Amino acid sequence: VQLQASGGGLVQAGDSLKLSCAASERTANTYIMGWFRQPPGKEREFVATITWSGSNTADYADSVKGRFTISRDNAENTVYLQMNNVKSEDTAVYYCAAGAYNNFRRRTADYRFWGQGTQVTVSS
Repeated sequence: VQLQASGGGLVQAGDSLKLSCAASERTANTYIMGWFRQPPGKEREFVATITWSGSNTADYADSVKGRFTISRDNAENTVYLQMNNVKSEDTAVYYCAAGAYNNFRRRTADYRFWGQGTQVTVSS
């Protein structure tokens, strides 16, 4: 499975940005799709996750809840991360990931496949 993340860039605080992650296929190994981020000098951290199931429920880190929305397009095998009201602390390399679990997971170890990362820089 290959994941291709895109959509990063330089934005100002308060702006919006939408990231995309295209999966080469949708299988049992990609049942959950997640977004993680790695701020400069810090460890990779969980942002949001969603499953390919019929339900549109998702799980979010507290730091982004109410500002970020994860969604998916099953027909396109693509997952999105809509980022609204971005803050300087959102600056990071954002990674999409896929895993085989059928429930929400927040640990990087639970995701088997990773995209290459896309840089998001928020200027204040």
